[in-house]
Amino acid sequence: MKKGILALLVVGACWGPTLQANDWKNAPISEVQKAAEQSDAKAQFLLGSMYVQGKGVAQDDKQAVTWFRKAAEQGDAKAQGLLGIMYVQGKGVAQDDKQAVTWFRKAAEQGDATAQYLMGMAYEDGRGVAQDDKQAVAWFRKAAEQGDAKAQGLLGIMYVQGKGVAQDDKQAVTWFRKAAEQGDAKAQSMLGSMYVQGKGVAQDYKQAVAWTRKAAEQGNAKAQLLLGVMYDNGVGVVQDNKLAYVWGSPQNSEKIVR
Repeated sequence: MKKGILALLVVGACWGPTLQANDWKNAPISEVQKAAEQSDAKAQFLLGSMYVQGKGVAQDDKQAVTWFRKAAEQGDAKAQGLLGIMYVQGKGVAQDDKQAVTWFRKAAEQGDATAQYLMGMAYEDGRGVAQDDKQAVAWFRKAAEQGDAKAQGLLGIMYVQGKGVAQDDKQAVTWFRKAAEQGDAKAQSMLGSMYVQGKGVAQDYKQAVAWTRKAAEQGNAKAQLLLGVMYDNGVGVVQDNKLAYVWGSPQNSEKIVR
């Protein structure tokens, strides 16, 4: 979780689309409120999300926590996960990593991939739990096997570093590729780097350029720098001083990405 509050905001978005998919999508706020007060967990979850976003109601993190908690206590996995995020961020409730992990674990044990990914982060960073790379790998793997791109990328990094698992570049490449094919920029950058070095895969500069470019075009700074170096040296591409300068300069590469 050291990797930040921003990461958690992105994670929150992973749960977000479900808010529009439940039975209350087009219902008036009065009906949602009534159902929530009658202990409908989906309505409680939606009402909590409305308070977080200030949609249809005045923005109120304390009210959001109240309704997420009601849904979470009924076993709603997504509410449990979002309640955990509120504890991590200290929004509407006192900041408390241990409470966050308690709620992430409840959701993760129900098979929620996003919560499993967050459990992996908690164990990797030792926040709310004792630091434990093996447990981090175990939770990242559960989420990765369900297709969670961020967990796939982090599992790849654990294999590269040999943290919590035997070092294995081939396994790293396997997981980087799964995440990269879903559009994860960091994984694309890592996969490009593996192709450059010939680690876990046959060295292939053209493949390196292809994956590095995908990450660079999404704004990944390391990929942009590497792509600039490749253009400068004519590695996997025709040597081009202008493109080397463009990609190697943060200000110029930002203009391309825009």
